[in-house]
Amino acid sequence: MAAFRITICVALSLLLLTSAGVAVQRTDSLKAGKAELQSAGALAFGPDGVLFVGDSMGGKIYALDTEDRTPSQATAVDVPGMSEKIAAMLGTTADQIQVNDVAVNPVSKKAYVSVSRGLGPTASAVIARIDSTGKIEALPLDNIKHASVNLPNPVNAGTGGRGGNARLQAITDLAFVDNRVFVAGLSNEEFSSTLRAIPFPFNQTDKGTSVEIWHGSHNRFETNSPIRTFLPYKVNNEQTILASYTCTPLVKIPVASLTAGAKVMGTTIAEFGAGNTPLDMISYSKAGQNFILMSNTNRGVMKFSAEGLEKFSPITSQVADKAGVPYETIASLTNVVQLDKFDAQRAVVVTRSGSSLDLKTVALP
Repeated sequence: MAAFRITICVALSLLLLTSAGVAVQRTDSLKAGKAELQSAGALAFGPDGVLFVGDSMGGKIYALDTEDRTPSQATAVDVPGMSEKIAAMLGTTADQIQVNDVAVNPVSKKAYVSVSRGLGPTASAVIARIDSTGKIEALPLDNIKHASVNLPNPVNAGTGGRGGNARLQAITDLAFVDNRVFVAGLSNEEFSSTLRAIPFPFNQTDKGTSVEIWHGSHNRFETNSPIRTFLPYKVNNEQTILASYTCTPLVKIPVASLTAGAKVMGTTIAEFGAGNTPLDMISYSKAGQNFILMSNTNRGVMKFSAEGLEKFSPITSQVADKAGVPYETIASLTNVVQLDKFDAQRAVVVTRSGSSLDLKTVALP
């Protein structure tokens, strides 16, 4: 019996050491120093408080060690007038900042907000951190453990759609799954809509995968329109990127197809309506069913079932308005700009009220 106990103790010790080693390996590639972000856009959390940040202007993905690893039982984070309060913290006014994305640390329940201080290409990058009491602070970037990886062929700076800087679309969204950072955006390839799967810890990245889709609303194939928001999700047990584009197709792209230099055809399974840009997506479960929530510029917050997405026929012809996966509009959620999952029952949303942005926690519908 004593020998049996010793064996169990040794096994447990080895297990704990192995687990600790994995945790160390996830951050040991991060080195202290100044994180030279030229911009801060899309955000996503990885393990051990590591925050991934898309720097479109710099053409890089950053991994920042927030050192924010203390579990919290918080049930909400709410900041009315968030844009004014962030601006005041930065010594400016709300009309001189732009809020780009929000991500919730799943362990600490603190919300992280990417901000541009100033307008135009000279704007500086800020990451604001907000706790459950509403306290706002800037994540210090002058001496933070971090790593970065260059995108080899981001789209050049210059005039983009509606007069904007095309370089800001080099990174339109990102997510972390299975030790890889998935990145959507525009490249300088002939088919410029690009998806990348970058292993973490960072070493290097490749030229990515060019994505073509059939856009039923536009009645044409498209290769140069960027994915606006996406969600890694298993469809029929296959790891898939569910991607949405302007005007508003929903497309399936198998993760297995994301190989360097490849050109893939996504499968369009829904058209959610023209005259609209999708902004953010999250998935969740409620009452034993799986759902996806998507915020948009002009069509409210859409909710649709994540069950049986593999059963919808591909859309390959012109669509007058809507087709494919059905959705409902959540009447209680209006003017939602960004959202992220807070916990199994709640989401954090950034809502617009006039010229002001508010941060609040809402029940998942």
